[in-house]
Amino acid sequence: MTTSEKQRQQQAELHKKLWAMANDLRGQMDASEFKDYILGLIFYRYLSEKVEARADALLKEDNISFANAWKNEEYREGLAEYLIDELGYVVEPQFLFSHFLEEIVKGTNGNFDVEMLQNGIKAIESSTLGTRSQDDFQNLFDDMDLSSTRLGRTVKDRTGLISKVIVNIADIPFLQDDVEIDVLGDAYEYMISQFAANAGKKAGEFYTPQQVSRILAKIVTSGKSEIRDVYDGACGSGSLLLRVGRETKVHKYYGQEKVSTTYNLARMNMLLHDVPYQRFDIRNADTLKEPQHLDQRFEAIVVNPPYSAKWSADDKFKEDERFSVYAKLAPKSKADFAFIQHFIHHLDENGTMAIVLPHGVLFRGAAELAIRKYLIEEKNYLDAVIGLPANIFFGTSIPTCILVFKKCRKDDDNVLFIDASNEFEKGKNQNHLSDEHVDKIITTYQSREQVEKYSFSATLEEIKKNEYNLNIPRYVDTFEEEEPIDLQAVSSRLNEIDQEIEEIEHELVKYFRELGV
Repeated sequence: MTTSEKQRQQQAELHKKLWAMANDLRGQMDASEFKDYILGLIFYRYLSEKVEARADALLKEDNISFANAWKNEEYREGLAEYLIDELGYVVEPQFLFSHFLEEIVKGTNGNFDVEMLQNGIKAIESSTLGTRSQDDFQNLFDDMDLSSTRLGRTVKDRTGLISKVIVNIADIPFLQDDVEIDVLGDAYEYMISQFAANAGKKAGEFYTPQQVSRILAKIVTSGKSEIRDVYDGACGSGSLLLRVGRETKVHKYYGQEKVSTTYNLARMNMLLHDVPYQRFDIRNADTLKEPQHLDQRFEAIVVNPPYSAKWSADDKFKEDERFSVYAKLAPKSKADFAFIQHFIHHLDENGTMAIVLPHGVLFRGAAELAIRKYLIEEKNYLDAVIGLPANIFFGTSIPTCILVFKKCRKDDDNVLFIDASNEFEKGKNQNHLSDEHVDKIITTYQSREQVEKYSFSATLEEIKKNEYNLNIPRYVDTFEEEEPIDLQAVSSRLNEIDQEIEEIEHELVKYFRELGV
């Protein structure tokens, strides 16, 4: 089974379970709200099972359970110190997900209620106070309001609903080694895509499809067995950062996310994928207005920013070190080049940056042309332009492209253009990239091979002649010549058809006469 087939099978299983949970919650609240409960409880289960596994392993030789050890003051202090040091937080035995599940299964004889879960969340956050992990765990569950009357008017009603969700979540196989999908990211995309009318947001703003993530990750890690750090200043659920970690060893992850709900999701996702709190630094702020890592340079940058977003383009940015050298700011109506400028600023001399943007960045004029020209003519940072198929992101059907930038380019006399826009698997609602499509893009990028109707290495002089218009069809000729039409043969065939019609009409007249019509 290929990676993409395995992903789809696992996604189908996950979606089935999510649909069951959604049906339990639907009618109580909007999809944009109940996704927070489902994702929050998935994460709570993960934190809980992580603690339980570590505690059980530590106590194995002492032949004592986590619950009994916690009752002993000496054991409790040692366990708390160990768990804070290793994981950054503690989940007490009474607040373990497995304990909640046991109590729920008992039915009316069980002691679980929604307030126990609330106390468990408070206890996790309290356990981090004053420790190095405090910033990474505070307010993680803010979007999961367990006292909301949307869940039910009484504690009993709310408990009944949350209990159903907990039982469903217990079946999700997100801790297995062979799980190919990003459970939180995929769950997020699925719920928004299913209930987009209520969500009010586009999943594309939060989540990059796994196959597109693979392309970006493979590009920025090409030829590297490990990288010092990776940065995504529009990190959404964090799936793109995590994908880089699956391609090579990453020492530290950096990210920034404007939306607090999604920022919480990104932190959850890091921890869910066994990235300890010491190895990620994700901040909650507007990347263009309030950059949080301004003095840092990164070896790898992957990003799928909001497309053609509005920004202030305030004159103060002309003095900002990220933009000042260009003497031009991106227009207010389209921040695409503002994001490019921001990320170029953060790119280290030995680094690679891959960014997904709409095709407009390739050919729009005015200030955008000036910035594009500066990046190519003055800096020679642009390494490749890769055209992707239309309709591969949820929330937008427009075709997108990947721009690859390097400050120290090996092939510094040309820019590689790849037109992969026609190579995809057609889906019911969305198109998909197969493993073969991804591999072809990566192989072509790495070899810089010129493939007819697919890729072309354009010299800087050719780009200059095209006035820095990077529209892919100017460089990759995909024109399919039609077979010449033999007009004589067509004319002859038309005459034959006329004769056949005349013969048929003659036959019909004969039959009508016989029938007396």
